[in-house]
Amino acid sequence: MKKLMLVSFVFALFISMTAMAQYGGTQDPAAKQDAPKADKASTKAVSLSGKVGEDGKTFTSEKDGKSFTVSNPEALKGHEGHEVTVKAHVDAAKNEIHVTSVKMGKEDMKESGAKPDEMKK
Repeated sequence: MKKLMLVSFVFALFISMTAMAQYGGTQDPAAKQDAPKADKASTKAVSLSGKVGEDGKTFTSEKDGKSFTVSNPEALKGHEGHEVTVKAHVDAAKNEIHVTSVKMGKEDMKESGAKPDEMKK
């Protein structure tokens, strides 16, 4: 009877150790919480003013002169080389933006004679 209890205890211990190894029980719980915070920061759209590159695939910020690659250049089609204000999701790690909306800059609207409402995309 004692041998059966000892074998059962060792078996239960072995199974529990295997389960702990699968879940990585030694990992710091605080490290798991930092990753979602970084994702949330990049999901909020921000407004940026600047100039669209001649190829429509780059955007240079007016504020700090930082250049970004545009992940969806089709959103800027027709605005190549123009001063615009964009709402975009910024991915600082990749130095990339995903444009959600575009408005022509005030200088370009004066030159074209268009009203601000006509230039919205």
